[in-house]
Amino acid sequence: MAIWNIRFYIDPETDLPHIYEHDVTEDEVEEVFARPGEDRQGYGGARVAIGQTETGRYLRVIYVPDPEPGSVFVITAYELRGNALRAYRRRRRKK
Repeated sequence: MAIWNIRFYIDPETDLPHIYEHDVTEDEVEEVFARPGEDRQGYGGARVAIGQTETGRYLRVIYVPDPEPGSVFVITAYELRGNALRAYRRRRRKK
């Protein structure tokens, strides 16, 4: 699915995208959507995309597809580390 419009959850306390609290930028989220290594069903209608940024960081992006094709609402995104990163790499090797 080609993503044309990405909206971000805005933290009401800071009036900034919530992803900033996890040291993630909008550009990094776009990079994950451009080449997701994994995109699967999450909880409550949300989806989870995992991918690598151009700088080599692995991110997990939690989002909800909008009714409009090519549009998503990003709830949060954060760097994948530790056991979660090892599990993701293991799943990728099996493909």
